[in-house]
Amino acid sequence: MSFILYCSMLFFGQYKVMKDSVIITAKESKKYNDEMYHFSYKKLIIPTAFIGFGVISLNSDALKNLNSTTKYEINEHQPKQIKLDNYTQYLPAAMVYGYNIAGLKGKHNFKERTIIYGTSQLIVASVTLPLKHLVKEERPDGSNNLSFPSGHTATAFSSAHFLFREYKDENIWLAISGYPIAAFTGIYRAFNDKHWVGDIIAGAGFGILSTEIAYWIFPIVNKIFKNNESKDVTFIYPVIHSKSVGLGLVLNL
Repeated sequence: MSFILYCSMLFFGQYKVMKDSVIITAKESKKYNDEMYHFSYKKLIIPTAFIGFGVISLNSDALKNLNSTTKYEINEHQPKQIKLDNYTQYLPAAMVYGYNIAGLKGKHNFKERTIIYGTSQLIVASVTLPLKHLVKEERPDGSNNLSFPSGHTATAFSSAHFLFREYKDENIWLAISGYPIAAFTGIYRAFNDKHWVGDIIAGAGFGILSTEIAYWIFPIVNKIFKNNESKDVTFIYPVIHSKSVGLGLVLNL
């Protein structure tokens, strides 16, 4: 992925040794009993169906034919290739922070939602990157064998589902506004001849699932950060490499 989000966790200040490794207030305990942190089989249905479709497409003649005919139709009309999909994959997540700045509060404060989103991105990367090297599916343009699943689409749908989770109880229209952007990202991965249909649908499934997992394990992850006390220091800095541009996020949690 040509646009990479780098998250660095730096801790400043002096550390205070606490008798108990984790201190949870009554308010926090009540908060962590919220349904949004509870595992639910129902929430696995959509991502599992998407992932299953993608996996089946690797060996199904019918779905391989769908991949081929889609590629043929795209090449026949020769749409202009654009690189917006490198950036739109992160746009729904950026909207969460933008809405908060505008005064539209979501479920979590800045620190908490950053932990959740960072966790979802770690899960996305830890799943999609190894799979690319294990499956070794050739890209439509023949550039390499890292087509399945679509990492851009996975990131886009993890971002869109993050937006949905934060705002679904506040404003449903704001909550679902990230999905069209995620869909645009996936469609343009096909238009740019980088992924097959199955890769894109599987990527969407992995993205949604990664964000769901991030919310389920948030109470545990948040406890880890609460083991240390420090001053609030947060800043964002650019990271530029020869073939990629990204943002570094430094947090004092």
